[in-house]
Amino acid sequence: MSEAFLRLVGLTKRFGGRAVVDRVSLEVTEGEVVALLGPSGSGKTTTLRLTAGLETPDAGEISIGGEMVAADGRNIVPPHLRGIGFVFQDLALWPHLTVEGHLDFVLASARTPKRKRKARIAETLRIARAESFARRYPAQLSGGEQQRVALARALVGNPRLLLLDEPMAHLDAQLKTGLLEELKSLQQRLNLTTVYITHDRAEAEALTPRIVMMEAGRIISGQ
Repeated sequence: MSEAFLRLVGLTKRFGGRAVVDRVSLEVTEGEVVALLGPSGSGKTTTLRLTAGLETPDAGEISIGGEMVAADGRNIVPPHLRGIGFVFQDLALWPHLTVEGHLDFVLASARTPKRKRKARIAETLRIARAESFARRYPAQLSGGEQQRVALARALVGNPRLLLLDEPMAHLDAQLKTGLLEELKSLQQRLNLTTVYITHDRAEAEALTPRIVMMEAGRIISGQ
Protein backbone atom coordinates (compact mmCIF):
# COMPACT_ATOMS: atom_id res chain seq x y z
CA MET A 1 0.00 0.00 0.00
CA SER A 2 1.27 3.46 -0.84
CA GLU A 3 1.78 6.21 1.72
CA ALA A 4 -1.35 6.79 3.79
CA PHE A 5 -3.11 10.13 3.38
CA LEU A 6 -5.22 9.62 6.52
CA ARG A 7 -3.65 7.69 9.36
CA LEU A 8 -5.24 6.84 12.71
CA VAL A 9 -2.96 5.13 15.23
CA GLY A 10 -4.28 3.71 18.53
CA LEU A 11 -7.11 6.23 18.55
CA THR A 12 -9.08 6.13 21.80
CA LYS A 13 -12.00 8.16 23.12
CA ARG A 14 -13.82 7.55 26.40
CA PHE A 15 -17.15 8.89 27.57
CA GLY A 16 -18.02 8.29 31.23
CA GLY A 17 -15.19 5.83 31.59
CA ARG A 18 -16.32 3.73 28.61
CA ALA A 19 -14.10 3.48 25.54
CA VAL A 20 -16.41 4.44 22.68
CA VAL A 21 -13.41 4.31 20.32
CA ASP A 22 -10.91 1.74 21.53
CA ARG A 23 -7.37 1.77 20.08
CA VAL A 24 -8.50 2.20 16.48
CA SER A 25 -5.81 2.17 13.80
CA LEU A 26 -6.63 2.80 10.15
CA GLU A 27 -4.85 3.96 7.00
CA VAL A 28 -6.53 5.47 3.93
CA THR A 29 -4.53 6.28 0.81
CA GLU A 30 -5.03 9.44 -1.21
CA GLY A 31 -8.12 9.26 -3.41
CA GLU A 32 -9.40 6.10 -1.73
CA VAL A 33 -12.95 5.55 -0.44
CA VAL A 34 -13.35 3.57 2.77
CA ALA A 35 -16.72 2.61 4.23
CA LEU A 36 -16.94 2.25 8.00
CA LEU A 37 -19.65 -0.33 8.58
CA GLY A 38 -21.19 -1.32 11.88
CA PRO A 39 -24.24 -1.13 14.12
CA SER A 40 -25.31 1.92 16.08
CA GLY A 41 -23.00 2.50 19.02
CA SER A 42 -20.00 0.82 17.39
CA GLY A 43 -17.92 4.02 17.44
CA LYS A 44 -18.17 5.01 13.77
CA THR A 45 -19.46 8.54 14.26
CA THR A 46 -17.06 9.29 17.11
CA THR A 47 -14.15 8.11 14.93
CA LEU A 48 -15.25 10.55 12.24
CA ARG A 49 -15.69 13.39 14.73
CA LEU A 50 -12.22 12.76 16.14
CA THR A 51 -10.79 12.85 12.62
CA ALA A 52 -12.53 16.16 11.96
CA GLY A 53 -11.35 17.66 15.25
CA LEU A 54 -14.88 17.94 16.65
CA GLU A 55 -13.85 15.70 19.57
CA THR A 56 -10.50 15.42 21.34
CA PRO A 57 -8.90 11.97 21.56
CA ASP A 58 -7.85 10.61 24.96
CA ALA A 59 -4.99 8.72 23.29
CA GLY A 60 -3.58 7.94 19.88
CA GLU A 61 -2.60 9.95 16.84
CA ILE A 62 -4.28 11.35 13.73
CA SER A 63 -2.38 12.58 10.69
CA ILE A 64 -3.79 13.99 7.47
CA GLY A 65 -1.66 14.49 4.40
CA GLY A 66 1.48 13.77 6.40
CA GLU A 67 0.63 16.41 9.04
CA MET A 68 -0.01 15.39 12.63
CA VAL A 69 -3.34 16.96 13.64
CA ALA A 70 -3.93 15.21 16.98
CA ALA A 71 -1.64 13.44 19.46
CA ASP A 72 -0.93 13.06 23.17
CA GLY A 73 -4.54 13.63 24.18
CA ARG A 74 -4.92 16.96 22.40
CA ASN A 75 -5.91 18.46 19.08
CA ILE A 76 -2.91 20.11 17.44
CA VAL A 77 -4.69 21.48 14.36
CA PRO A 78 -8.21 22.98 14.77
CA PRO A 79 -11.12 21.67 12.65
CA HIS A 80 -11.22 24.59 10.22
CA LEU A 81 -7.55 24.10 9.28
CA ARG A 82 -7.74 20.36 8.60
CA GLY A 83 -9.12 20.69 5.07
CA ILE A 84 -12.15 18.52 5.79
CA GLY A 85 -15.62 18.48 4.29
CA PHE A 86 -18.19 16.91 6.64
CA VAL A 87 -21.71 15.71 5.83
CA PHE A 88 -23.65 15.01 9.03
CA GLN A 89 -26.28 12.29 9.43
CA ASP A 90 -29.07 14.83 9.98
CA LEU A 91 -27.46 17.06 7.27
CA ALA A 92 -27.57 20.02 9.72
CA LEU A 93 -28.77 22.55 7.15
CA TRP A 94 -29.44 26.11 8.30
CA PRO A 95 -33.16 26.94 7.79
CA HIS A 96 -32.60 30.70 7.39
CA LEU A 97 -30.11 30.40 4.50
CA THR A 98 -30.72 29.60 0.85
CA VAL A 99 -28.67 26.93 -0.88
CA GLU A 100 -26.35 29.63 -2.23
CA GLY A 101 -26.28 31.18 1.22
CA HIS A 102 -24.99 27.94 2.74
CA LEU A 103 -22.05 27.87 0.36
CA ASP A 104 -21.32 31.58 0.70
CA PHE A 105 -21.29 31.27 4.49
CA VAL A 106 -18.64 28.54 4.33
CA LEU A 107 -16.45 30.57 1.98
CA ALA A 108 -16.91 33.77 3.96
CA SER A 109 -15.97 31.94 7.18
CA ALA A 110 -12.78 30.79 5.43
CA ARG A 111 -12.14 34.43 4.47
CA THR A 112 -12.35 33.71 0.76
CA PRO A 113 -12.37 37.05 -1.10
CA LYS A 114 -15.87 38.02 -2.21
CA ARG A 115 -14.82 38.25 -5.87
CA LYS A 116 -13.81 34.58 -5.83
CA ARG A 117 -16.86 33.27 -4.01
CA LYS A 118 -19.37 33.61 -6.83
CA ALA A 119 -17.38 31.48 -9.27
CA ARG A 120 -16.64 28.83 -6.65
CA ILE A 121 -20.30 28.66 -5.61
CA ALA A 122 -21.43 28.30 -9.23
CA GLU A 123 -18.88 25.53 -9.84
CA THR A 124 -19.88 23.63 -6.70
CA LEU A 125 -23.60 23.90 -7.45
CA ARG A 126 -22.89 22.42 -10.87
CA ILE A 127 -20.81 19.60 -9.42
CA ALA A 128 -23.56 18.72 -6.92
CA ARG A 129 -26.29 19.25 -9.54
CA ALA A 130 -28.00 21.80 -7.32
CA GLU A 131 -28.18 24.81 -9.67
CA SER A 132 -31.93 24.55 -10.23
CA PHE A 133 -32.77 25.15 -6.56
CA ALA A 134 -29.88 27.43 -5.60
CA ARG A 135 -32.18 30.19 -4.29
CA ARG A 136 -34.50 27.99 -2.26
CA TYR A 137 -34.46 27.36 1.47
CA PRO A 138 -34.07 23.89 3.03
CA ALA A 139 -37.77 23.64 3.90
CA GLN A 140 -38.57 24.02 0.20
CA LEU A 141 -36.41 21.06 -0.83
CA SER A 142 -36.97 17.33 -1.11
CA GLY A 143 -34.85 14.87 0.86
CA GLY A 144 -32.63 14.19 -2.13
CA GLU A 145 -32.18 17.90 -2.80
CA GLN A 146 -31.25 18.52 0.82
CA GLN A 147 -28.64 15.78 0.56
CA ARG A 148 -27.13 17.50 -2.47
CA VAL A 149 -26.98 20.78 -0.56
CA ALA A 150 -25.18 19.15 2.37
CA LEU A 151 -22.70 17.60 -0.07
CA ALA A 152 -22.20 20.92 -1.89
CA ARG A 153 -21.55 22.68 1.42
CA ALA A 154 -18.94 20.04 2.27
CA LEU A 155 -17.25 20.42 -1.13
CA VAL A 156 -17.30 24.19 -1.61
CA GLY A 157 -14.19 24.80 0.48
CA ASN A 158 -12.11 22.43 -1.71
CA PRO A 159 -11.49 19.87 1.06
CA ARG A 160 -8.70 17.33 0.87
CA LEU A 161 -10.70 14.82 2.92
CA LEU A 162 -14.46 14.14 2.78
CA LEU A 163 -16.24 12.59 5.78
CA LEU A 164 -19.84 11.42 5.44
CA ASP A 165 -21.86 10.20 8.43
CA GLU A 166 -24.81 8.15 7.11
CA PRO A 167 -26.00 11.01 4.91
CA MET A 168 -28.59 8.85 3.15
CA ALA A 169 -30.06 7.16 6.20
CA HIS A 170 -33.47 8.81 5.76
CA LEU A 171 -33.85 8.40 2.00
CA ASP A 172 -35.90 5.72 0.25
CA ALA A 173 -34.06 2.87 -1.48
CA GLN A 174 -34.55 4.11 -5.05
CA LEU A 175 -33.33 7.63 -4.34
CA LYS A 176 -30.43 6.27 -2.28
CA THR A 177 -29.28 4.06 -5.15
CA GLY A 178 -29.21 6.97 -7.60
CA LEU A 179 -27.40 9.31 -5.22
CA LEU A 180 -24.81 6.66 -4.32
CA GLU A 181 -23.98 6.23 -8.00
CA GLU A 182 -23.60 10.00 -8.37
CA LEU A 183 -21.44 10.22 -5.24
CA LYS A 184 -19.18 7.44 -6.50
CA SER A 185 -18.79 9.15 -9.87
CA LEU A 186 -18.13 12.51 -8.21
CA GLN A 187 -15.53 11.06 -5.87
CA GLN A 188 -13.67 9.42 -8.74
CA ARG A 189 -13.72 12.64 -10.77
CA LEU A 190 -12.41 14.74 -7.89
CA ASN A 191 -10.07 12.00 -6.61
CA LEU A 192 -11.19 12.96 -3.11
CA THR A 193 -10.12 10.83 -0.15
CA THR A 194 -13.38 9.76 1.48
CA VAL A 195 -14.58 7.99 4.63
CA TYR A 196 -18.24 6.99 4.49
CA ILE A 197 -20.18 5.73 7.51
CA THR A 198 -23.13 3.38 7.15
CA HIS A 199 -24.85 0.48 8.91
CA ASP A 200 -26.08 -0.85 5.55
CA ARG A 201 -23.70 -3.34 3.90
CA ALA A 202 -25.37 -3.04 0.48
CA GLU A 203 -24.88 0.72 0.62
CA ALA A 204 -21.21 0.30 1.49
CA GLU A 205 -20.66 -2.27 -1.28
CA ALA A 206 -22.28 0.04 -3.83
CA LEU A 207 -19.76 2.75 -3.01
CA THR A 208 -16.43 1.01 -2.46
CA PRO A 209 -14.71 -2.39 -2.34
CA ARG A 210 -12.95 -1.47 0.90
CA ILE A 211 -15.22 -2.00 3.88
CA VAL A 212 -13.96 -1.66 7.45
CA MET A 213 -16.13 -3.31 10.11
CA MET A 214 -16.46 -1.72 13.55
CA GLU A 215 -17.97 -3.24 16.64
CA ALA A 216 -17.92 -2.06 20.27
CA GLY A 217 -15.41 0.69 19.48
CA ARG A 218 -12.93 -1.53 17.66
CA ILE A 219 -12.12 -2.42 14.08
CA ILE A 220 -12.79 -6.12 13.67
CA SER A 221 -12.08 -6.53 9.94
CA GLY A 222 -10.95 -4.64 6.84
CA GLN A 223 -8.16 -2.73 8.53
